[in-house]
Amino acid sequence: MIHQIILAHPKPGLSEPEFQRYWVEEHAVRYAARIPQIRRYCVDTRVPRPGDPADPLWSGAAEIWLTDEQEQLASLQTPEFLDGARLDEPRWAAFWRTVVLDTDAHAVVPGTPGDGPTTKAMILVKRREGLPLREFREHSLGEHAALATKVPGLRRYLQNHVRDAAYGVGEAVLDAAYQLWFDDVVAFEAAARTPEYQDLLADLDGFTEPRYRHTLLLRENWIFGRGGPR
Repeated sequence: MIHQIILAHPKPGLSEPEFQRYWVEEHAVRYAARIPQIRRYCVDTRVPRPGDPADPLWSGAAEIWLTDEQEQLASLQTPEFLDGARLDEPRWAAFWRTVVLDTDAHAVVPGTPGDGPTTKAMILVKRREGLPLREFREHSLGEHAALATKVPGLRRYLQNHVRDAAYGVGEAVLDAAYQLWFDDVVAFEAAARTPEYQDLLADLDGFTEPRYRHTLLLRENWIFGRGGPR
């Protein structure tokens, strides 16, 4: 199954709370949710943290699950997409800042996705320059994943690796999106201060490019499919 992650930013003149409200309450429900090929759909809204930039790169992420490439292509040809979701996007999102990642999800700590916590950190990474993609994935799913499992308070952990098709004619803008779930914001902030979390970040410095690493603290807003595909 394709796990698509869509990172988005408010259009000029729209505040982040207004952008998030429209995304969750209007766009997701009235337009995107009607695309028949989408099996699961969640909108993750950014939770501001001390030290965040005044204008972050993205204010949230949509997560969409599609069965395969054929259904993904079919979804882009539906009237629900062409005459609905696509036409609505410029009303609320700065589409020129949107980044779309088609990924394969690897559950390192499966957790309880149906009724588990809805607060998570998403760490977006690009591998270190000169590191082969195969070696990046091997280290990520091996030694790095083992370090993540030691972080106190971690309830669920997915590694989402950008699919091979993104490298067919060049480089993908990012290579992976790591998702780490915690009970709430307080639990994440406590975990982020632990030696285990710092070890995780130090390991990232060794095989990814720090300048292209982005961390978002997010709150899930499930539109449908939290317990499984519709």
